[in-house]
Amino acid sequence: MPWDEAATMPTLTSSATGTLASEQTAARTPSGPGVRQYEHGEAWVVVATGEYDMGSITPLREALHTAAKQYAKVVLDASAVTFADSTFLNVLLLTHQSGTLRVVAPSPQVRRICEITGVDSVLEIRRTVEEAASS
Repeated sequence: MPWDEAATMPTLTSSATGTLASEQTAARTPSGPGVRQYEHGEAWVVVATGEYDMGSITPLREALHTAAKQYAKVVLDASAVTFADSTFLNVLLLTHQSGTLRVVAPSPQVRRICEITGVDSVLEIRRTVEEAASS
């Protein structure tokens, strides 16, 4: 299909939510990114899972931004992040500048990108949520 025909193709949306049908499918994909949150003592814990890049970072960015405005200490459990790029690092650094951010048990991919860029010397990295929330 020529590129100029693609622009005229209809967009499928859900009548109930108005979101793109492809976005709904992506949200249900097991390998897609996910964010869970909970309070642990006086800290707010955000658990990130899946892959994070420019196209998938929004839920994590919003969760960390909101948490940093409401809690003195934010803990990011990054143990289940399977891919992270500079967009992910940027969100971490912005959250760190907004308040106290601790990164817990970064996956090998997250640890590697932090080491390569030197971000591991800026962020506080802990082994467990308990350790991060209490320090």
